Amino acid sequence: MSLIEIILASGRSSVDIALYTLLPIMIVMLCIMKVIEQNGLMDIIVKALSPLLKPFGLTGISTFALIQMNFISFAAPLATLTIMQSRGVSDRHLAATLAMLLAMAQGNILYPMIPLGLNWTAAIVFSIIGGLCASSATWYLSGRMLSDEHPDTSEQLFDKDPSDSNFMKVINDAGIEAIRLAVGAIPMLTLSITIVGILREAGAIVMLEQALSPLLSATNTSSTFIMPTLAKYVGGGTAYLSVAIDLVQQKEMSATQVNTFAEFLVNTFDLPGIGIFLSLNHRFIRLIKYAVPGILIGILVRTLLHFAVFS
Repeated sequence: MSLIEIILASGRSSVDIALYTLLPIMIVMLCIMKVIEQNGLMDIIVKALSPLLKPFGLTGISTFALIQMNFISFAAPLATLTIMQSRGVSDRHLAATLAMLLAMAQGNILYPMIPLGLNWTAAIVFSIIGGLCASSATWYLSGRMLSDEHPDTSEQLFDKDPSDSNFMKVINDAGIEAIRLAVGAIPMLTLSITIVGILREAGAIVMLEQALSPLLSATNTSSTFIMPTLAKYVGGGTAYLSVAIDLVQQKEMSATQVNTFAEFLVNTFDLPGIGIFLSLNHRFIRLIKYAVPGILIGILVRTLLHFAVFS
């Protein structure tokens, strides 16, 4: 396959993900979030949950993001993050929430892995624990110097414009915002998928397996995991899922192995995931460096828990 063919195939894949995965979820979730906000329910929920999440460096609205990531998909929390930054949530809270999300598992990958033998309950529990560890580490350690001042969430944050209560206007506004977010994710998706394709065609994966074989043997780790790991962290969760399904079908990966490495390989901390989240707003580009240490701690906690239970 030539370079041009790889690029074109990657472009088709990225557009397919953006238009048929990101866009529909973003439209629905943004509509729901905007309706909740317009009716004042957002303020009530934030006020009720803020005390519970405060020790983890999170705000009440971060609960929406946590639920959306684990039970819907990686795209669902984008709407919540958009609302958070528009409401003026502090840099410190935003960095903690970003760390939580990138350290957790995404529902759209967990569900298809259940037929592969994934213990879904354990994966969800460990995902939430890892996410809270990531947010706490960011709040108390790497992001402690960031500002934590933000509007009082116990009061109404916006003056409601009566014209905004029109349901069709809410849908149209959500659609426009969803299209902007989905299109903005295409460049990073295309680039990451192209890189995976080039590495595969160049034989770099085979060379990497040969180079790492002594280390893999010493740690009793199968070389089978090189391709899934590379596909995941360069091509994203969808790329990893397709590789994992193929390996299970070929009986090169067992259900035990699927569970053992689930917490290390099922998260949004990869090139496409980072690109999608950073494309939301310039604030996230500035805050990502504070979130990375917390993300790594969260993923490490998840990985150790899974090794302890399933190894």
